[in-house]
Amino acid sequence: MPAETQPLSSLTVGAKGTIATIQVPPESRGRLMEMGLLTGTPVEIVRYAPLGDPIEIKVRGYHLTLRKHEAEQILVRLA
Repeated sequence: MPAETQPLSSLTVGAKGTIATIQVPPESRGRLMEMGLLTGTPVEIVRYAPLGDPIEIKVRGYHLTLRKHEAEQILVRLA
């Protein structure tokens, strides 16, 4: 049975998961792919800005900052 997915933006600091689906519009998908966000990629929430936007994640050994609306469209399976 596949694990349940949830938006990247809903994870708590320190939570780890694997990208299951990226549901962004095609015009934004290329930018995320260039940053290393692909299906099956492990990610970890590092921190949230004081007002919850942007979100800093760790992916492929480096830190990346995403807007909250982008992170809401990336579904992950918890590790």
